[in-house]
Amino acid sequence: MLLADRVVVVTGVGPGLGRAIAVQAATAGADLVLAARTGARLQEVAEQVRGLGRRALAVPTDITDDGSAAALRDAALAEFGRVDALVNNAFAIPPLGDLCDVDFDRARAGFETNVFGNLRVSRLFVPALTASGGSIVMINSSVRHHSRQPYGAYKMTKAALLAMSQALASELGPRGIRVNSVAPGWIWADTLQAYFRWQAKTRGVDPQAVYDETAASIDLRRLPVPAEIADAVVYLASDLARGITGHCLDVNAGEYHA
Repeated sequence: MLLADRVVVVTGVGPGLGRAIAVQAATAGADLVLAARTGARLQEVAEQVRGLGRRALAVPTDITDDGSAAALRDAALAEFGRVDALVNNAFAIPPLGDLCDVDFDRARAGFETNVFGNLRVSRLFVPALTASGGSIVMINSSVRHHSRQPYGAYKMTKAALLAMSQALASELGPRGIRVNSVAPGWIWADTLQAYFRWQAKTRGVDPQAVYDETAASIDLRRLPVPAEIADAVVYLASDLARGITGHCLDVNAGEYHA
């Protein structure tokens, strides 16, 4: 029960990692405030959290909008009276393609969510996190370890997110707030499984062959599942990580070494 009776806000709650973070936090004893643009998904995850014996508040939220983000903060404090951890999981994938050809307006839209949206929410919760001596966990990506095409614009946003997180760690540390990041690589969940099935169909091979080829270059010879990334988030939000701030924890089964 690493998060017993804590209140954790999670943005970007969907069917994959966001759901796993919420479930693992609830399993660790936390009550949840769940935020995402899609309300139907929020209610599904909220019911799952309640099934684990914890309270859950679902708040449809657009983190790129000042009013919507402020409404999330207000709803969380009205319901629970405190916030102990904020997990910034919301993200957008900018256009995939060569940086020499990328559309600037579409690339800027990626920054609006991945950088400024996460900063907006973080700033709104600073007073509450100061009061609780809480923490912020940003969800980054292993994309920052490589420069493969066509991920240039995505890497730019995640590199900026890491720089922002480290700067916030220095700014908020004197207030007792820790700021850390978790960086997944491959996540073996519905979206990736569908992609591997498409690759397999295109190549005329079994999906397991695509999985095995991908896993062959990873130290543990497998792809992490959402719960493994979520467990790292729970750890960084807990008192076990009370001496850790400004850090980025890779959870990629050994695909990359920091």
